[in-house]
Amino acid sequence: MNIGNIFAIALKAIMLNKGRSFLTMLGVIIGVGSVVLLTSIGTGLQSYVSDQFASLGSNVLYVVPGNPFAEGGGGSESSLVERTKPTLKRTDLAKILRNTREYVSEGTATAVTTAEAKRGDVTKKITIYAVTASYPDVQTTKAVKGQWFTSLDDDRSRRVVMLGSKIATELFGATDPVSKSIKLDGQSYTVLGVLEEKGGGFGGPSFDNYIYVPLNTVFDNFNVQVVSSLVFTSRSRDDIPLAKAAVEKVMLERLKSDEFTVFDQTQLLKQINSILGVLTAGLGGIAAISLVVGGIGIMNIMLVSVTERTREIGLRKALGATPNVILLQFLIEASLLSILGGMIGVFIAFLGTLAIQSVFPARILPSSIALAFGVSTMVGMVFGAAPARAASKLSPIEALRSE
Repeated sequence: MNIGNIFAIALKAIMLNKGRSFLTMLGVIIGVGSVVLLTSIGTGLQSYVSDQFASLGSNVLYVVPGNPFAEGGGGSESSLVERTKPTLKRTDLAKILRNTREYVSEGTATAVTTAEAKRGDVTKKITIYAVTASYPDVQTTKAVKGQWFTSLDDDRSRRVVMLGSKIATELFGATDPVSKSIKLDGQSYTVLGVLEEKGGGFGGPSFDNYIYVPLNTVFDNFNVQVVSSLVFTSRSRDDIPLAKAAVEKVMLERLKSDEFTVFDQTQLLKQINSILGVLTAGLGGIAAISLVVGGIGIMNIMLVSVTERTREIGLRKALGATPNVILLQFLIEASLLSILGGMIGVFIAFLGTLAIQSVFPARILPSSIALAFGVSTMVGMVFGAAPARAASKLSPIEALRSE
């Protein structure tokens, strides 16, 4: 008997019991669908993170207190202590720009605080992002209305602000906010402009909810004296290693090596992708448990099928079918059940991915589909082996005697 006939017989046996076959495939459908959907979410999130970093520019350097890449990550106790210390100073910005002009083109200092923003009857608890006038040149931020504040505004601590797109809408609605006033913790500030929509990243707050204020203004009007970070752009992507070394050299004149860290986006992106990769693998592993459950279901149903079809097996053996032919037939049946379940699972995962793409980044890779089919086929063969072997070992005489 050729393989085509064996395949046809196996497919016919599946179609004769459609309800039972579907219930048998259900575990595989859920398992494959869950694995593909979760890995597509993880892959999409990694791609989204990469795109967010790319939008900030490819030649950006950061200087932060402590070591966010130490064992235990930025949440380690020592790193958190360092981040609460006034390690960085605004004078570091001017000194670095003065001494690294060969490799560094622009730089800005940042600080963060919170305040209550009020305009008319609308009151919001907001995040103030204190930056220098060069911030838009470093972080590729553009104003869609008005214009960014100047170095003179910063030097004279003028009470002016730039609004993120979302907070501008929440405070002013459809009204143009440029040249109008808002109150921050009871003090009046003039709105100079509104920034383009940027969104947020990594589950954190959206940049569109931030209110950007000159750094000196924040130092003089809020209880803030700590620079959170220094951000620089190298003259080219190729200059990043040299720029990083030059910045570190200047910082080491005042601080110890463990009191600050200079890093570029590649390091940060690698760290984040490593975390997301582990998370994706963990979620996929948890979902894969459903495949094991589905495989056990296939094995149980195939064992029941062997019992129900004992006379058929005996008759086929009496007509000349070898044990290997019987073994192959039941293996093909189990594999077909698993493969069909895998196909349905991938289709459901595809629909699920399309449904969530509007609110969450998700992308199915061809490799995920190939892996799903490979795993589902293996599940069918592995868990179908025992029933197939049991069928192949049946004695034709005993099988024909069975009721």
